[in-house]
Amino acid sequence: MTIKVVRGNPTPEELAAALAVVRARAAAAATEPSGAPAPRDSWSDPSRIAAHRLPAPGPTTWSRTYWPG
Repeated sequence: MTIKVVRGNPTPEELAAALAVVRARAAAAATEPSGAPAPRDSWSDPSRIAAHRLPAPGPTTWSRTYWPG
């Protein structure tokens, strides 16, 4: 892995911190299983919401949407 500073003049501590972050991200990416995506929680699945069609509104639907104040 080659890292090149294009602009600025980082201190050795700043460069070490940046390198530590890059290496940690690379190590995390290497341990992720490739291939199948991670399973999603069922609550975030959009097909759960759209599984059933809503009934079509009837001719008297407008009268049930009014909330008397």
